[in-house]
Amino acid sequence: MSAAEGPLVVGVDSSTQSTKALVVDASTGQVVASGQAPHTVTSGVRRESDPRQWWDALCEALQQCGDAAREAAAVSIGGQQHGLVTLDAQGDPVRPALLWNDVRSAPQARRLVEELGGPKAWAERTGSVPGPSFTVTKWAWLAENEPDAVRATVSVRLPHDYLTERLTGRGTTDRSDVSGTGWWASATEAYDDEILAHVGLDPTLLPQVVRPGEVAGTVHSRGGLPFSRGTLVAAGTGDNAAAALGLGLRPGTPVLSLGTSGTVYAVSTRRSADPTGTVAGFADARGDWLPLACTLNCTLAVDRVAALLGLDREAVEPSTGVTLLPYLDGERTPNLPHASGLLHGLRHDTTGGQLLQAAYDGAVHSLLGALDLVLDPDADRSAPLLLIGGGAQGAAWQQTVRRLSGRPVQVPEARELVALGAAAQAAGLLTGEDPAAVARRWNTAHGPVLDAVERDEETLARIAGVLSDAAPLLEREPNGN
Repeated sequence: MSAAEGPLVVGVDSSTQSTKALVVDASTGQVVASGQAPHTVTSGVRRESDPRQWWDALCEALQQCGDAAREAAAVSIGGQQHGLVTLDAQGDPVRPALLWNDVRSAPQARRLVEELGGPKAWAERTGSVPGPSFTVTKWAWLAENEPDAVRATVSVRLPHDYLTERLTGRGTTDRSDVSGTGWWASATEAYDDEILAHVGLDPTLLPQVVRPGEVAGTVHSRGGLPFSRGTLVAAGTGDNAAAALGLGLRPGTPVLSLGTSGTVYAVSTRRSADPTGTVAGFADARGDWLPLACTLNCTLAVDRVAALLGLDREAVEPSTGVTLLPYLDGERTPNLPHASGLLHGLRHDTTGGQLLQAAYDGAVHSLLGALDLVLDPDADRSAPLLLIGGGAQGAAWQQTVRRLSGRPVQVPEARELVALGAAAQAAGLLTGEDPAAVARRWNTAHGPVLDAVERDEETLARIAGVLSDAAPLLEREPNGN
């Protein structure tokens, strides 16, 4: 380990498929140690994980960090959003967590929107129109399908809450992650008693919302962890809010994240309330807002298409009229929870490389369609689009985003931005700084800027036309209704 200039902090990214931990020098932003361990996620319609795996993975990742983790003065957890964690009186999971990409609660989402005033009322109240990804719909699904599990539940947590509580012994969350539950009112920044009563969720089961800059607690029991007792624990936050911190985002800078899911977002000083449901009006982890649009199908779906074709993911060829909507897990943007993948325009001379490029086009189209809704009206539309996530280093992803957006694209050189954002939040506890200012001091967004190219309006129009024409197929539920 190289010598550190300042105190060390730990930032954690507990994502859908693995947990990553970084030990970072709070003075310089240098990563001095890292570790990673995987999770298991069920396949098919069910998307569930045992939260105890997240804890075991955290312990393993930190052990890989060695002595550096033992010297850390503060830690923060960034985690996957929306997941429903139900705990019994001993703090053990009642059942596996329902993850963000489990869409079984689509019927409950529709009913909740209808029963509590419609989309506009929900957007004005909570900042978002809840879809099946939102935690409130998952609780409603659980109450309807597994009432015994509901009766056994004495604590309801989000994924990052679960890990933070195991560190501190206190049930806490933060304003950004709780803004994605559907039971927190963004207008008042408080739990919404009417929504909670409507879904039968006792507010005493929910965690305390820790404000930006506040300490969530201290490490109360080391267990399998290398931390010293008394190590400061920050509030933590959801993965997208953590990445925004990790980039040191200022209002108006657009971000496109290419991961298992795809997201497009920007920090805003204005509270969002989109009645169409395309944009989720999340809070950010600092005190501003983080309007965001999310797709379920991104790198994982495109990689699956590449595997089916027996091609390397970079083996794309220019598309010549074929359209592929890679909605392999249903879709959130557009809101088509029962959809499956759709291929249109296949010809004798269509190549595998063209099909693969069409999958990239279909995935990026969904994200760019929401970009103008995410950005404030006075945002600079010519500013570079920050491209992050696992797919950001891929040439095919980069070129597809450039061609379909018509914007310059900047690719930050820093890796693991969620964990870096969590580390910046932990550093802010020690220095009293705004975590985004910490990240800017660390220069995390530095990276090459790829020039803008002419926007491919023809492909955008073709995909939009297929999407519109295929609506009856894409909206059809599995039972044929």
